[in-house]
Amino acid sequence: MSIASKSVSMTINGAAVGPFDVPESLMMIDFLHEYAGLTGSRLGCGQGICHACVAILDHEDGTSEEIRTCITGAIFFQGKKLRTVEGHAQHNQAGELTALSPIQQKFLDFYSFQCGYCTPGFVNAATVLLEKLKRQPIASEQVETAVTEALNDHICRCTGYVRYHQAVKDLIMTTPGLLKEAAHGK
Repeated sequence: MSIASKSVSMTINGAAVGPFDVPESLMMIDFLHEYAGLTGSRLGCGQGICHACVAILDHEDGTSEEIRTCITGAIFFQGKKLRTVEGHAQHNQAGELTALSPIQQKFLDFYSFQCGYCTPGFVNAATVLLEKLKRQPIASEQVETAVTEALNDHICRCTGYVRYHQAVKDLIMTTPGLLKEAAHGK
């Protein structure tokens, strides 16, 4: 008996990847690790519950969403654009790190993580939230709810939730353009 396979190509972190012939049942987390050499996404529960494995799927309309790679097959991503945690920081021509993304830096500033296993998922979730707020700013009194909703599905075994939330909230409150302007004269 042979394993059925399909060819898959996609864009990951701005670079074309593939085509690769992969088993039809191959989960995206395994594709990222074994075929693309990107090991930043973590396999936690393997059931789509903990969200340590999430990557960002970019849509043609400029919106993005988190996708759980441990329960989504690699062939789902055929022709699509994906970002992983490795794609957020800036690097020079030699591949050396030159700057972290604002959310990565804020997580460091707030000592948001302990073991760091869940951090890639939290980085991706916060990135999706920040991109949404750039398109649709919210009132400052809505920030707490927005952060909670964005990070709520992510599980941290070390219980670092408070610092993750504080870091994201601080970044939203201090980044121009993410909050609606307060009405004058009220």
